[in-house]
Amino acid sequence: MIVLTPDTLSQIPEQPGLVKPGASLLQLPEKVLQFGTGVLLRGLPDYFIDKANRQGLFNGRVVVVKSTASGGTDAFATQGGLYSLCVRGIENGNPVEEVIINSSISTVLNAATEWNQVLQKVRQPAMQVIISNTTEVGIVYKEEVVTSGVPSSFPGKLLACLLERYRAFEGTEDSGMVIVPAELVPDNGTKLRAIVLQLAQFNQLPAAFINWLAEANHFCNSLVDRIVPGKLPAAEEQAVQHKLGYRDDLMIMAESFRLWAIESKHPRVAEVLSFAAADGGVVLAPDIEKFRELKLRLLNATHTFSCGLAHLAGFITVKQAMQHKSMSAFISNLAFDEIAVSVTSGHITREEAYQFARQVLDRFRNPFIEHQWISITAQFTSKLKMRCVSLLHRFTEVTGHAPEMMSLGVAGWLLFMHTRLVNGRYQGAFNGVQYTVNDDRAERLSRYWEQYQPEGLVAVVLQDQELWGEDLTQIPGLAERVLYHLQLLMREGALEAIYQTQKSALQAS
Repeated sequence: MIVLTPDTLSQIPEQPGLVKPGASLLQLPEKVLQFGTGVLLRGLPDYFIDKANRQGLFNGRVVVVKSTASGGTDAFATQGGLYSLCVRGIENGNPVEEVIINSSISTVLNAATEWNQVLQKVRQPAMQVIISNTTEVGIVYKEEVVTSGVPSSFPGKLLACLLERYRAFEGTEDSGMVIVPAELVPDNGTKLRAIVLQLAQFNQLPAAFINWLAEANHFCNSLVDRIVPGKLPAAEEQAVQHKLGYRDDLMIMAESFRLWAIESKHPRVAEVLSFAAADGGVVLAPDIEKFRELKLRLLNATHTFSCGLAHLAGFITVKQAMQHKSMSAFISNLAFDEIAVSVTSGHITREEAYQFARQVLDRFRNPFIEHQWISITAQFTSKLKMRCVSLLHRFTEVTGHAPEMMSLGVAGWLLFMHTRLVNGRYQGAFNGVQYTVNDDRAERLSRYWEQYQPEGLVAVVLQDQELWGEDLTQIPGLAERVLYHLQLLMREGALEAIYQTQKSALQAS
């Protein structure tokens, strides 16, 4: 079987569901410096850039900087930066499946051994964009000298690159870069800018450079959202490659949903990031808080309200739960009838909330993603506080009564947290199935279960300001509905409780 390389592209047969790049795309100039080789960057930003190149909109390739000292760049070198992205999912209720040979990456450089080549790339006139995903710990301040050797931190490397560019173009305004971090940190661009400026001061760099750094470069906050599991299971990967007729050691998979919200109102940012026009999944907006709120509430909070119930009901994966009539109806009603109602505000319309909810349910139904409920329950209590408490308040304020689905979700959390210490780990059991709880509050909740019966337990837990930072019994009707659902869960079991709640909701409508 041939190996995917620029030289073997012409030998790969055209076939339905396979997108191949034209030879001219491999000759495009390098416009993007990307810190990170991870699958999220290859499955989202590089996906958009490649798509824009095929549409003649961006016409630029990516230089990737591998920042970790371990490992090499051999597979990228062997394949000339080419890799296959298997897109699989559900869109508007319909299955989507295609394989795209991505040609956006021109070269991969190892920062530890090829730092001079990285700096040479920064001096190229066509270079305009810097992208990063160095994990959440990448955007941190570290005092270090950046003018000699290879800086150890990502902000240090970034500052060194910008200093090199400043010197190469003598500080002209149009030589500034558009910098878009993709780390999962709120206000990532704002934080990165502050760190780089602080580090420039520490290095006692010239005032003219610091002024150029602050004024000519655009640090954009961004939000990324796409599940990119990475490599396919071995047997599946072998089957796909056999069907396509080539071997690809860099092949990865991604869901069909994609979102990259980039915050800026500067016209130059829109001009430079011309790839945004290639796909509706890229959003340039002066404020991206709306997208953060939709993701946090309709995706993350829906997961959080559902995960305890789903696990107690015996569902292993999200897609398995979505194939069950009652559980699927619960998740749908939770998202549309309660959470969408709660997030609707001056900057989020009801239709925007409904549209995002529809996309969330498509993602949950994706038959190609093995997302386990037990993994979603990690740090269950803190997720409930961060993602869900404000929704309980908002729904009650809007409707005048406590939410049924959310209350059932809270009751599911409370029952899931009924554990005891076994060999140093907190374990629960329901319907004869044991499970381990990964939650910093497990000890506190276990103690409450030992001390109280359900009637007193619900009140004590909801009043615990150390858990919530407030007294949740002040939300009208919440304690009553959580107690009702907890007793129902304990008496009838999770599946029957979900079924009865759905039946009541249907009758009420």
